[in-house]
Order: sequence, then structure tokens, then C-alpha cells
Amino acid sequence: MISNQILQNTIDGLKEITKIDFCILDTAGKVLAATFSGAEDYVQEAGSFAGSSADSQIMHGYHFFKIFDDRQLEYVLLANGGGDGVYMVGKMAVFQIQNLLVAYKERFDKDNFIKNLLLDNLLLVDIYNRSEKLHIDMQARRVVYIIETDRDKDGSDLKKIKGIYGSRAQDFVTAVDEKDIIVVKELSENETYEDLYKTAEVMLDLLRDEAKKEIHIAYGTIVGEIKEVSRSYKEARMALDVSKIFFPEKNVVAYSTLGIGRLIYQLPIPLCKMFIREIFDNKSPDDFDEETLVTINKFFENNLNVSETSRQLYIHRNTLVYRLDKLQKSTGLDLRVFEDAITFKIALMVVKYMKYMEALDY
Repeated sequence: MISNQILQNTIDGLKEITKIDFCILDTAGKVLAATFSGAEDYVQEAGSFAGSSADSQIMHGYHFFKIFDDRQLEYVLLANGGGDGVYMVGKMAVFQIQNLLVAYKERFDKDNFIKNLLLDNLLLVDIYNRSEKLHIDMQARRVVYIIETDRDKDGSDLKKIKGIYGSRAQDFVTAVDEKDIIVVKELSENETYEDLYKTAEVMLDLLRDEAKKEIHIAYGTIVGEIKEVSRSYKEARMALDVSKIFFPEKNVVAYSTLGIGRLIYQLPIPLCKMFIREIFDNKSPDDFDEETLVTINKFFENNLNVSETSRQLYIHRNTLVYRLDKLQKSTGLDLRVFEDAITFKIALMVVKYMKYMEALDY
């Protein structure tokens, strides 16, 4: 619910305007916030007042007020003075704090709703009913970002993101674990995937600091209904995982750019092992020497262009042809043939995936 700091800031502001001292106590008689010293001296009176049927009462020069949340007593407010002016100011303070209670409760309810929505913990009828109750647009375009960072204990990363996106009523910032920050961002009709990438770069720049900590941001596809938000979240989650295997150098990755890596990531390990055995005959790309691996990767980077690859490797064209011929003899695959090159490329990616999954098991 409302933090003591928020309560303190509220009555500090009221005092600055009205020049009247205030104190807020909980129903157990504990002082939560006060603008004057010695507020603890009124704990007994506040307890007696809380147990009475009166909504307001003057005792020992202070006006006591009850603050309710859904007809349940939440706080006792003290205002210094007993005149009509103090009574009116006190009632205004009660109204202000009750509005804060409503606002924070709605915010908390929205956060719970978004978390359950992301995790697919809601029935379709509940999604629509709660969206309507919380005044959330059900037909807006949205996308989900996942920000993975070494979150510090003071939560400054989360605060930074909330400072930009949490203040927008149509956007939601939350966290379902200790490592990731999730942003559910509402989009305008003309925002494109290029704009989504620029937004991710803004987030990245915001969180970067002198420590140069590892930050990875992934986002799913744009969805048009509130019920599809969980799909965008799952896509972003997959993009984050797949990028660690195949694009570890990238800080920002989109689900739509995963390519064949997305398919490989969903393959069962036994099927992967069978595929590698069929292609390499009980060998593995790890068995190739470094020179061969560098040659293969550079050849793929240059779209199977022999001349450009030899130039970038600073070797004669014939030397590159010799290496490719040697590779063909050992594997039966000629990388200069498109179909063989595709098979070899997929095999390399499958091996990367298998090594990553094996490392997770350990």
C-alpha cells in the first residue's frame, strides 16, 4: 500500500500550504508520518478515537479524523487546532489521502493483472472483465520488451525504466523475477518495427553506466488485442534465449529477426544429435582446426563469395579453394554449393545450441 515516505511527503506539502501540523497513525497506534515532534504522546488518544464511533473528534488541542479504505479504517489523522478552519483543512487532507489509497490500489491491481496476463494465468473472460474494470484499452496495439540486466539491490534500473514508461497510463512496467524488467508498451497506429528498435536503444542507453554491465533487450511482435500480450511476451523471452546462443554480441534483438535459430531452439536434443551424426559421421565441427573454422565462418559472412573471402583472409584464391576442397573430402559437403552450404550452416548452429543446452544442465 502507500509507503510512509509518500504519507510524509503528503502532509509536508499540506503543512507548507496551510501552516498546520499533521500526524498519521495506523490502526495499531504506530506513528507513520508527522510534521512535528512528540507525535508519540498522542498514541493512546488515537487508539481510543479509533475504537469510537465518531469520524472526527477534538482532543488535547488536536482534531482527530478517521481515514477509511473501502469502509475499513486505515489511518488516524491528527491536525493541530480545533477551529472550523482546521476541521475543513483536516477533511481536505482525509480526502487527499483516501484518493491516494484508491490510486495505489488501482496501480497494484493493474500490476497484478499484467503479471498474470503475461504468465497466461487468466481465463479469456477474466482478461476482458478485468481490463474493463481497470480501464485498460483492450484493442490497442502493444509490444512486450524484456530487459535483462544485473539488477542492483537498490532497484535503480527498475526506477529508471519506470521513470519514463511507468508514468504513462497506457504503458506498464513490471518484473516477474529478480533479473528481468518487463515493459508492456502501447503503440500508436504509425509506429513500426524500426521504431521498436529505436525504443530499445533508448532503454539501453538509459541503463548503461560506467560499470559497463551486461544488458540485453529483446522484444516480441506487435499484437492488436490485450489477450495476445502474453504471446508477445513469450516471443520476447524466446528472442532473449536464442540471442544468447547465436547472437551473443547483440545487446538488442527482435523476435522477428531470429531466423532459423528460432526453429533450431525448439528442436529436441536427441534429434539434434542424430542430425549431427548423419552430417559429420560421428565427428563434430569442434574437431576442425582453428584455421578451418575461421575459413568457414568468413566464407559464410561473405555469402559464399570466394574472391571476397580470400581477400579478407589475406590468402590466395587458390589457397581458399584448396581448403574448401579439403573440407569437402572430409565431410562430403561442398560449401560452394548452396544446398551443401545451408546444410553445413544449420549443422554449425545445431552444435552451438547443443553446447549451450549442455552447459545449462551443468
